[in-house]
Amino acid sequence: MTWDLGKAMQKKEEFESARLMDFEFRLRVRATRLLARACGLDEIAWVREVAARDTAGVVDMMANATARDRDDLLSEYQRCSAVARQQIIEERGDPTPHRLG
Repeated sequence: MTWDLGKAMQKKEEFESARLMDFEFRLRVRATRLLARACGLDEIAWVREVAARDTAGVVDMMANATARDRDDLLSEYQRCSAVARQQIIEERGDPTPHRLG
């Protein structure tokens, strides 16, 4: 039996891509939840928007719903994103890809 480097690299790429996509989705959901909480909005309703819209779209909708400045909300979202990233790393580990070998 021989070891196929090409297949091993493809499997690693698929695994790492899936792991990173999962982390990014969890990050967007958590940051949106934290932002909704900071704005006094229903977290569950706003988390549902993450699946249908990109970050800018969610921030725009939230700005319209709260009559707050979009740039202020975007800054707050970035702060929430940093907090969310740290929380997820503590819970699930660092998303940095694993080295092959």
